Amino acid sequence: MRIHNLHIYNTLTRKTEKFVPLHANLVGMYVCGPTVYNNAHLGNARTFISFDVVFRYLQHLGYKVRYVRNITDAGHLESDADEGEDKISKKAKLEQLEPMEIVQRYTVDFHGVMRAFNALPPSIEPTATGHIIEQIEMTKQILDNGFAYESNGSVYFDVEKFAKDYNYTVLTGRNLEDLLNGTRELGGQDEKRGRLDFALWIKAKPEHIMRWKSPWGEGFPGWHLECSAMSRKYLGEQFDIHGGGMDLAPTHHTNEIAQNVSCSQNNTPVRYWMHTNMLTVNGQKMSKSLGNSFLPHELFSGSHALLDKGYSPMTVRFFMLQAHYRSTLDFSNDALQAAEKGFIRLMSAMKILPTLKTADKSTVSIADLEAKIYAALDDDFNTPIALSYVFEGVRIINSVNDAKESLSTDDKIKLQELMQQIVHDVLGLQQEETANTDKIDGLMQMILDVRTEAKSRKDFSTSDLIRDRLKEIGFEIKDGKEGSTYSILK
Repeated sequence: MRIHNLHIYNTLTRKTEKFVPLHANLVGMYVCGPTVYNNAHLGNARTFISFDVVFRYLQHLGYKVRYVRNITDAGHLESDADEGEDKISKKAKLEQLEPMEIVQRYTVDFHGVMRAFNALPPSIEPTATGHIIEQIEMTKQILDNGFAYESNGSVYFDVEKFAKDYNYTVLTGRNLEDLLNGTRELGGQDEKRGRLDFALWIKAKPEHIMRWKSPWGEGFPGWHLECSAMSRKYLGEQFDIHGGGMDLAPTHHTNEIAQNVSCSQNNTPVRYWMHTNMLTVNGQKMSKSLGNSFLPHELFSGSHALLDKGYSPMTVRFFMLQAHYRSTLDFSNDALQAAEKGFIRLMSAMKILPTLKTADKSTVSIADLEAKIYAALDDDFNTPIALSYVFEGVRIINSVNDAKESLSTDDKIKLQELMQQIVHDVLGLQQEETANTDKIDGLMQMILDVRTEAKSRKDFSTSDLIRDRLKEIGFEIKDGKEGSTYSILK
């Protein structure tokens, strides 16, 4: 196992802590997955790309990781206040389809987006509908422990009773009185006893499509319950890492903790809570109402009005990794175009690396470069800093290729291993469109042959014209003793 000094920012304690797993060499990680009633959006993508890097890096360090990421296919109502229709049932009614047809369509879409971004699949991808029994059993246990009550066929979690024994707002540090004061008064017909109470099981109205039998009548589970039930089943009553978007912390994750604690009486069901930040577009929060929200396929194709052009999935992944997962990520055409140039430069260097000539000794330190990259990743998965050192590696590759620096055979092997492991295995970046790249190589070789022939005829004006015109469109020609080569400019 690789020696490391990994530290993670823990939302629970609001500080960066050394990562010490519950069980040596084993890591249990749960990440809240998508509700599959619509196309996956970029906020989803950013969260799952961030945790893909966490998953990859933990594995790279030598841990055996059980990564659980759920699919919400029932129980997620339109409002966190247990109001409105189930999102999937509503979509099914609108399109006159079975709910599971909606689930299948958008689960397939989600998986397609994840594949495009080269995100590894989780170890387990459980669904809410596949774990109804576990959710019913957990509801029974919470009732038996006195932290819930039944009301007209629904079961609600009693927040104020729980808060007498445990810290309900431990994750956010918010004041319970402030939360109560900021919540609307219950109406006379409301089944809940307290304003902060939330549903564990909801009685199905006659028109509700998705329903299951339970000890309290036909109904369906509350949204928060599924993650508690599935994390407990696959990771145990206490596990290492729980992740999701920062928008989930105040309600969904707060309620998850309350549910898990009320079952096990373990004050810390999760040791490290990790949350990704939000996306903005040109400095404004990304939202449908502002017209600045776009889907991954719109970003790839450039079909959205705010985009000048399309950007490849690897360019977008590279762009996302240029910001720390806890920082706001701002989309703009200028930023995406800069990322595209940077990604092309990185991939060009990766292609040159195996062809570098070696020398008796190195003029650069690969060991120092390696230490800097790992120090960045050990610092709460700091991908932007890690990438800055990766580009120090790019500079070394280009300098050796230009005969300005030298590498010994051993250091070249070390650099190849380092760049392969960090760029491809940990950051998940890979060459794109191999077929087109091969065609470009063939075309460029033909152009270089024509230029070499012109030089052999002493037709230097044609030779210089070819070189200058190629430079204008982003290709640089380098002449050497072994012939001419090309590279793509930054």
